Amino acid sequence: MSNNEELRKNVKYFELLSNSYPNITSAVEEVVNLKAILNLPKGTEHFLSDIHGEYEAFTHVLRNGSGSIRQKIEDIFGETLDEAEKKELATLIYYPEAKYDLEEKKNKNIEEWSRKNIYRLVKVCKHASVKYTRSKVRKAMPKDFEYIIQELLYERNEDESKKDYVDAIIDTIISIKYTKAFMKAMGELIRRLAIDRLHVVGDIYDRGPDPHLIMDCLQEYHNVDIQWGNHDLLWIGAGIGNKACIANVIRICSRYNNHDILEEAYGINLLPLATFAMKHYGKDSCKSFRPKEGLDNDLIAQMHKAISIIQFKVEGIFSERNPQFEMEDKELLKNIDYHKGTVTIGGKEYQLNDTHFPTVNPDNPLELTKEEVVLLNKLKNSFMNSEKLQRHLKFLLNKGSMYLKCNSNLLYHGCIPLDSEGELVEVNIDGISYKGKSYFDKIEAIIRESFFNRENNEKDKRNRDFVWYLWCGKNSPLFGKDIMRTFERYFIDDKKIHKENKNPYYTFINEKETCVMILREFGLNPENSHIINGHVPVKVKEGESPVKADGKLFMIDGGFSKAYRKTTGIAGYTLVYNSYGIKIISLAPFESQEKAIKEGADILSSTVVFDEIREITKVKDTDIGKELQKQIDDLKKLLISYKTGLIKQKEI
Repeated sequence: MSNNEELRKNVKYFELLSNSYPNITSAVEEVVNLKAILNLPKGTEHFLSDIHGEYEAFTHVLRNGSGSIRQKIEDIFGETLDEAEKKELATLIYYPEAKYDLEEKKNKNIEEWSRKNIYRLVKVCKHASVKYTRSKVRKAMPKDFEYIIQELLYERNEDESKKDYVDAIIDTIISIKYTKAFMKAMGELIRRLAIDRLHVVGDIYDRGPDPHLIMDCLQEYHNVDIQWGNHDLLWIGAGIGNKACIANVIRICSRYNNHDILEEAYGINLLPLATFAMKHYGKDSCKSFRPKEGLDNDLIAQMHKAISIIQFKVEGIFSERNPQFEMEDKELLKNIDYHKGTVTIGGKEYQLNDTHFPTVNPDNPLELTKEEVVLLNKLKNSFMNSEKLQRHLKFLLNKGSMYLKCNSNLLYHGCIPLDSEGELVEVNIDGISYKGKSYFDKIEAIIRESFFNRENNEKDKRNRDFVWYLWCGKNSPLFGKDIMRTFERYFIDDKKIHKENKNPYYTFINEKETCVMILREFGLNPENSHIINGHVPVKVKEGESPVKADGKLFMIDGGFSKAYRKTTGIAGYTLVYNSYGIKIISLAPFESQEKAIKEGADILSSTVVFDEIREITKVKDTDIGKELQKQIDDLKKLLISYKTGLIKQKEI
């Protein structure tokens, strides 16, 4: 087909395009603009995973861009600033208001300090803005200082004729007492320009105390995507009224003494649970249910046990009505000999360390009491009617997915279920088999449908049950184990029965061939693609590396959760992908924002530069670049349409 024939065939499309570019001049200007953008260096991508409610550590990593900002300071100032000055400047960018307040109290010559540091902030901002067009930088600027910042960024104070002009601007900012506000604006702009896109590779929720604050923060972030983790999905399940998910959410909050998340952040009324727990477990020591974090508390332990028993009942009921899940291990209340105080698992009898089950009917162990039914319905209504929770979960749905393909990287939490031979596991859903990418796509469709279509027909019930399966089912890519032994960990002292076996995936990902197979399965070229994987802490203490399969896979469990520190020995990894290559950042444990501000303490322990490229990656090499090239191609065709008279130019 000739160009003219193609244009005539698609003339309606080009007529629509002409509304945006009404003549040859406007089309040419846009082609020139887009061509120029294609040759800019690619923006920096920042990858975080497994944040687990640790808001302070999360915001610090977000503010420092996993070392991106400190690197810019190093590039600009090199040997001209000493280490203390570099720390001071970095802290000023991370926490401008708090740092200024601290200096104002202790520095006798605050005006000179302010003048010196404003000049430095301008230099860092200039350096951070070189990857972007002036238009994009302008759009990122805080509106209150847009004009002033533009003048400072684009005027060359090296030019003697402009030096006095720039000096006057800065002196005026200081003299009218706008220094702190201006530094805040500059800090925000630098941080925004330093990171072009944030990827959260799963697990915002559970364990830590402030996942709601993290969600608030992400909602304000300029460019973010989320790959759902198992804990995120658990909260989605709770938000759609899945009673097994609700019980699990409350149990985990009780375990880590985080009821404030439920009660104060989301307005979930736990008073009915507290009343129920005191009534039935008030005289129970609940020794296996003492909170792992914070102050020990009898009532929390009682609530923890009460909701756990309810969870075991509901999960058993779910298992019974979904035999295709093959989760008979969730029916252990049926395997207890209530006279002997033992439970039979896998044909072996185990002694229980706790035999107080006041709400369990030995003749029908999975049966919920009338009180438990009423309690669960109240909790369900609280979750489903929490405006803030529903808003956060909707954001998770809108910005999230099971996986993401971005700039030749494949991002997901958990695993790709494999069998013992390293082959993709087939999973049957409603009579159809799925595996690999098709399984992930089907899961995502079910999650979205279960959230947005809350009918009570059989299909919707099956979808909601499947969301719970994704939390703890053996072929769930988000869980990645053969079994979740929650009951066993609470009630059996023999640790051998606590063992949960990881999916073979976690062995096979050390082999390049497996990662190549997965990349091909998801439609990526293995030659220039990587897998970026969250979920499993890297056991650094045991010599484990986050780099797998000759660099085809990066394991970046953020390790933000304090519960993992004993296992990992560090606070996990983050990853930065900029125009110079991929960097894996090892994090040291975060102590506090106060220490970061007062002492300039950062949490970067080391940088593992893994995939450093010889040529700078430009926008044209990215997914956005490919889209921009399509736009250029279409605009060139529009130009031909104008020149051949197929489409008339419009008067402006």
